[in-house]
Amino acid sequence: MQNHITPNFSFAPIIPERASGSRVWDTEGREYVDLAGGIAVNALGHCHPKLVQALHEQSQKLWHISNIYTTRQAQELAAKLVNHTFADKVFFCNSGAEANEAALKLARKYGRDRSDGSKTEIIACTNSFHGRTLFTVSVGGQPKYSKDFAPLPEGITHVPFNDTAALEAAVSERTCAVIIEPIQGESGILPADPAYLEAARRLCDRHGALLIFDEVQTGMGRTGKLFACEHSGVVPDILSSAKALGCGFPIGAILTTDAVAPTFSPGTHGSTFGGNPLACAVASAAFDIINAPGTLAHAETQGGKLRTALERLGRETGVFKQVRGMGLLIGCVMADAYGNRAGELVSQALKDGLMVLSAGANVVRFAPSLLLSDEDLHEGIRRLKTAVQHWLQAV
Repeated sequence: MQNHITPNFSFAPIIPERASGSRVWDTEGREYVDLAGGIAVNALGHCHPKLVQALHEQSQKLWHISNIYTTRQAQELAAKLVNHTFADKVFFCNSGAEANEAALKLARKYGRDRSDGSKTEIIACTNSFHGRTLFTVSVGGQPKYSKDFAPLPEGITHVPFNDTAALEAAVSERTCAVIIEPIQGESGILPADPAYLEAARRLCDRHGALLIFDEVQTGMGRTGKLFACEHSGVVPDILSSAKALGCGFPIGAILTTDAVAPTFSPGTHGSTFGGNPLACAVASAAFDIINAPGTLAHAETQGGKLRTALERLGRETGVFKQVRGMGLLIGCVMADAYGNRAGELVSQALKDGLMVLSAGANVVRFAPSLLLSDEDLHEGIRRLKTAVQHWLQAV
């Protein structure tokens, strides 16, 4: 098939055609076990019947009406997010990048409104990832994603992740926000220490800054709780969500409080498709399933099983030196002898019928369906073991 898409993507050498649950079939009819979850998006697997039903029913009623109006679907989803979190208000958009863009704009305006214009600094972590817009790629502490787009927005300071002393030295009266991923995803599945998140909350309170948690990848049941910050008990002022929020239908959101939300006065920010009835109907159906105690418990249980199996495989083959993460967001760190070669193993796994991910050059990432069955888990591990054996024979 000739590729007519811009070359910023390096597509895998297969073309997926259809999928169900944790199985995918390509255009050649070959089957794959999916332990990648569309990069932590397909939280309920592929084509969950209740999501298909929600999409079909809504498609017969209303697709788009613009942000001149609100809709029942948007209000129902917002109410669910408010009723089950710290939040009082929700802003809808279309992606994680847009959600973080909105969160950062909200925080910066909040700071400017409460100062002489000097309270604009954003504190972020090195090796973080918050999206691909110019603003969010600048806040993300990875120069490889931002260096080609200079000059970059100013007023952004980066500190080492999990370094409380560095964070304390950086936050000041000029700070309008601190943004943190409870688990750094793209840089290697690195959980934040609860003490680090507690320190961030304390420093923001002391200096009148807002605490933003980027839960685009970690939220919606991924770690065994609705949002990963619940493990630490630290409550943010703003939380961004996307990916699994729509389980494959594009939608993003920020959650915030009544103390912060009025900063977005009429006309200050917007989104043409934000709150789209189709997206909200699917996300609302997904929320009901994800937030059920049985689903969250299953994600935690299956995450433990998957992690144990990966640790065993690491010991048996010597390929992984560490397995880390929470729930069903897991990263396997390559052993020193195979450093920075995670991408090679991911490619071999695909050849052996398994979809997994990399997180940076040195970590193989797993983000499967929260409904992952024992059968699919065991078959996925079997195929991974085969891939490791094939890869080791070639290296």
